[in-house]
Amino acid sequence: MLFPVIMAGGHGTRLWPLSRQQHPKQFLPLLTPHSSLLQNTLTRLEGLATQTPLLICNEEHRFLAAEQVRQLPNINAQIMLEPEGRNTAPALALAALYAEQQIACTPVPNKAEDADAIILALPADHTIEDTPAFQAAITAALPLAKAGKLVTFGIKPTHGETGYGYVQCGQAIANTAGFEVTQFVEKPDQDTANHYVASGQYYWNSGIFMFNAKDYLQELVHFQPQVLAACEAALAQSERDLDFIRLNKDAFLACPNISIDYGIMEHTHQAAMVELNSNWSDVGSWSALAQQLNPDSQGNTLRGDVIIKEVSQSLIMAEHRLVAALGVQDVIIIETKDAVLVAHQDHEQEIKQLVAQLAADGRTEHIQHRECHRPWGKFDAIGSGEHYQVKRITVNVGGRLSLQKHQHRAEHWVVVSGTASVTQGEQVSLVTKNQSVYIPVGELHALANAGSTPLELIEVQTGDYLGEDDIERFADNYGRAHTAVSNQP
Repeated sequence: MLFPVIMAGGHGTRLWPLSRQQHPKQFLPLLTPHSSLLQNTLTRLEGLATQTPLLICNEEHRFLAAEQVRQLPNINAQIMLEPEGRNTAPALALAALYAEQQIACTPVPNKAEDADAIILALPADHTIEDTPAFQAAITAALPLAKAGKLVTFGIKPTHGETGYGYVQCGQAIANTAGFEVTQFVEKPDQDTANHYVASGQYYWNSGIFMFNAKDYLQELVHFQPQVLAACEAALAQSERDLDFIRLNKDAFLACPNISIDYGIMEHTHQAAMVELNSNWSDVGSWSALAQQLNPDSQGNTLRGDVIIKEVSQSLIMAEHRLVAALGVQDVIIIETKDAVLVAHQDHEQEIKQLVAQLAADGRTEHIQHRECHRPWGKFDAIGSGEHYQVKRITVNVGGRLSLQKHQHRAEHWVVVSGTASVTQGEQVSLVTKNQSVYIPVGELHALANAGSTPLELIEVQTGDYLGEDDIERFADNYGRAHTAVSNQP
């Protein structure tokens, strides 16, 4: 039984300012207008005989993940929540343990023939252009995984890339499509990468793996027993929360932070490789994204309202306003509602340092966009000043904000379109277009979309503290904490 596992826990800091902590790259439509990298990963499985995919993501992304799965027709997924990221070795330990549980309690017509849980581990933020080639590689790897091999999928390199890890390919494995793995190599310098490509022995490490759950768990016993023990405890003490599997936080945080490459694949004697013969990218940098977007004859990749003159070999993306560039080359310009990045391509690997500086300075632009998604809809913080903030709020059909009150702020709502059901204390009223309502400090209140179209309203907040943590919840349709009171004055 093939169990797809979608690993969606990363933050994609090298693609800031588009990718941010609360809305990272796997949830963004970077390559196709209406489909995220995560959604593309799930649809790539269509046509393969698999069990329901297991999607592992950070707890703070649970509603993003659930909504993106919901948008896909005829596709479902079970979602497991990590309280904090601990890298890929623990994530796949959880997946293997979960798959073993599922296969133990699932009736299988030919159980003797199909009693193995074969894990197919897929990063949620990669792109693979040739889906038939991808599925052919998966099919070719199955006999190896069933024979006890831990299979990685290698990409034939087209150039000496320093942003990827490499797999050195050894002898062919008889009667299979696989090869022995001589070694795994982390990201090399440019000269070493060029040597790897010229030798013909090295492949890019795609980060895609396939193995029997039992075999992976056995390797954890030998090489990472602390990972296995922590994951066993976290899963054993997990709870069902709406449609999510919520791991025990204390047990999981005791787990070491380590990748499957470092923790297992560099030590095991059972590593094998199957070539994935497709245009592949981990979309891990702006230049990698630019190549996927088909640069023009001058090497430029442009998106949005962009005007250029005497510009070459550059990536320029405008989300919300005109961006004009003159007489530059090899630059990256990314415009969003609240931040603009300008960088030379030679320094794109250092964007992480800029993000770290934002965090050190106590800023929030690395955490969230000006427009923030919530399980009920979204809000756009369109303006702020001393003691006031203005937001444009969109509440989806059927959406409802929690029953709550604030210690430090009052709110004034003006409905732009749609119909709102507003709770104030014991009173419930309908508020429609061009009508407004005032919520004083400390008043218990709630807001819901009472119509058949999205509800749009303008919210004006006033008070001595306007942080998102100034909320005391009393009831919530989405299982969020009922008390999250600000410690601010």
